[in-house]
Formats: sequence, C-alpha cells, structure tokens
Amino acid sequence: MNNSVYGSRRNFLKLCSHAGLGFATPLGLASMVQSKGDAAEFEGYPGPYYVVFNASGGWDTTYLMDPKGIDGINRLYQEEDIVTVGEHRFAPTAKHIKDGMSNEDFFAKNGSELRVLNGLDLSVNNHTPCARYMATGKLDSLAYPTFPALVAACYGSQAPLAFLTFGNYSATGNIVPMSRVPYLQSLNLLAKGDYVEGNDRAPYHDSFVSDRIERALEQQFEARVSEVRLPRVEWSQSMLYSAQVNSKALQRVVPYIPKVPAKERLAQQADISLAAFKAGVCVSANLSIGQFDSHNNNDVDQMTLLPELLAGMDSLLRRAEDLQIRDKLVVIIQSEMGRTPNYNSGNGKDHWSIGSVMFLGTGITGNRVIGATDEKQQLVPIDPKTLTIDRVKGIRVRPEHIHLALRQFAGVQDHAFCKQFPLEVAPSEKLEGFWG
Repeated sequence: MNNSVYGSRRNFLKLCSHAGLGFATPLGLASMVQSKGDAAEFEGYPGPYYVVFNASGGWDTTYLMDPKGIDGINRLYQEEDIVTVGEHRFAPTAKHIKDGMSNEDFFAKNGSELRVLNGLDLSVNNHTPCARYMATGKLDSLAYPTFPALVAACYGSQAPLAFLTFGNYSATGNIVPMSRVPYLQSLNLLAKGDYVEGNDRAPYHDSFVSDRIERALEQQFEARVSEVRLPRVEWSQSMLYSAQVNSKALQRVVPYIPKVPAKERLAQQADISLAAFKAGVCVSANLSIGQFDSHNNNDVDQMTLLPELLAGMDSLLRRAEDLQIRDKLVVIIQSEMGRTPNYNSGNGKDHWSIGSVMFLGTGITGNRVIGATDEKQQLVPIDPKTLTIDRVKGIRVRPEHIHLALRQFAGVQDHAFCKQFPLEVAPSEKLEGFWG
C-alpha cells in the first residue's frame, strides 16, 4: 500500500513539474491539520475573483485614458480630436491600429462600469521599484505581497491555485503559494492528475483503490502530526498529503477548460484564470503583457500594445459572462509607469513617474474619473475626502493610497496579514468613497 501511495502521488507531482507549475501547497503541517477536515468537502471559493492586468514596461497614458492633444505631447491627434463618452475622455485610436480593440470600442462598451484615476504619483521612474510599488503599495520593502497575493491569502486558504500569476512582479510575502500555469494543457494535466498523462481512460488506480490510498494517507498524516520532525521532512509530508487533497479539488476545473486554446496571449491567460475561478479553486490572478517600454518608436509600439491589452480585457469579460461569473469579477488595469510628455531622438518616450490606473467590476461604480494631470502631464492634487481637484490643500495620490482603498474594498483591511504589512497612510490622507 505504501509503495502505491507514494508512487501515485509522485507521478502527480511529476506532472506538476512537467506542466511548469509552482503548485499551491500548505505552508506547514499545522495548516494542513486545520483544513484537513474540510478538504474532502471542499466546495470551492465563491468569489469575488480579483484580476490584475499589468501593462509591463510603462504605458503611454496620453494614448488611452489621459489624452493630451497639445504641445507635441503626442503626434497622432489634436486636442479637438479627443473623444468623450460619459465622464471619460480618451485618445482616438481607431484610425491608428491594425489589430486589437480601439479606445472608442472599449469605452463605448465598458465606460459605464469603468472607474479611472489619473495623476498617480509613483515617486521614482525605474522599472523594478515602480513595478514593486504599483503591485504592493510599498516602495521601500521587498517583503510585501502584491494585492492579488494578499487577497488570495486572506480568502483562499483551501483553494489549490489561490494565487495565479503569469509574470510581472508577483511577490507573495510568504503568506500564500504562487502558482504558475502557463498553458491550458498544463491546467488540463493538473486537473487530471490522477490519470496517466491526463487521459480520462487511464487512471492510475481504480476508484476503490484511490479511496483506500486516501484513507491511508489521512491515517499516516494524523499519526505523524504530533511528532517532532525536521523542516524538510515536515515539508515533504505536507507536499504528499496536499497532492492528494488538491488533485481531487482540481478535478472541478475540467468542465471549464476551453477545447480550443485562444491565440492571443492575454486571452490564453484569461481562459486559464477563468476556468480556475469558475471551479472555485482560485481567488486572484496576475495577468501580464510586456514590451510597453517604448524608448524607440513610441507611437508604433503603443498603438500595437494598447489595443492588444484592451482586447485581452474584453476577452476576459466576454468569457466571464459565458461562464456566468461576470458579476463576480473585480478588475484592475495598471502599469508601473507612464511615458514622458516629450519625444526623444529615437521617436520614443522615456520613463515618467506620473501614471494612471483603471478599475471595473462588482461593487465599483463606473463612469467616473478621479484626479487629473495638467497640460504638462504633471499630476494635480486632490482632496482625499471629496476626491475633487484641490491644487492648494490636496494630496498627491500614491500607490499606498490605492492599495489601502483596495484592502478596504476587499474587506481585508483588518485581517492579520494586512496588519503584518501596514501601508502607513495618514488618517487625513485616506481616500473616502473611492469606489462609490
């Protein structure tokens, strides 16, 4: 029996490795004991589901939600060309793109749900600290988790793929495992971990044998919990038992895996995330699209990548509606920096420490723009209580203000993990009514 047990689990973990997955496992035996009784009756995380889109490299906000048609800040449109839909003003891009989704189509479709903050102060303009700052709300620490990792830790203790990430800054603060599932086939192999190479017709064991294996593992696990063991032994036993529990939970994903993989990179990430959300095995996902660092040929690069980003978001929303979880999504769209208001000698734009961020989803009131930048693309301070422009007494909104608002929105601001990673925002600077 012991050889069968270990052989089956070993094969399952091997499949995880082949799939390129950092597989979600408990952090120790104590956590396994606490959740073991509920694991067999795991009903899935019901939502909301948190998705962060990262435009990695630094997007040009003047070609999206913060248009500037003056003083040569852009070379594709004039001030009179700027489009308005509801409260949103955005750059016209339909005539300048070949593929993807234009701003006109995106805002017409989603503007009523979309909330935008312009004039975000990133303080520095280097990729690594900016990406960390945007992801965690903390500039001067490497220890802080990203928001999707934090909310996954608070809500997803039993979810095998609580925090999915596809790149960009993905620190977890050691409070939740990080899971990477790069392809739909990888997800399929994980979901069918008790079958040879994911073949439904080739289980490693008959069902009655699997049941006996599971009972044997439970008995072994319970017998060893009270024993004092080295960390490596404790970890390996936790991995073994977790593989058994998680493999059963992951089988819930199978019905939601698309038969045909999407061609677009963000749509592929979205399909994996949504299948995991729908199955209740995931709380949050960190999606990423790179190459926005347009030091050369800014206009060409941005008019290629921004439409791809918007099309990826649209794909997520359409697919979520098909799966009937559209009303459970919370979506954050961000980049680690903006681009300068002037062009360099290579027709590119360099790093700019003023940016924007967009939000939509359940509980977020749309058709709203907060903050602004002036004609020179410098941020304009706002009153944190009214969220209106206040050039004299207003504050410079920084990522920690946004992250505190996100924690409050998710209802985790008083959780022990949030207290472990304080944001140290002065009470007088807290953004009031940011979502409503």
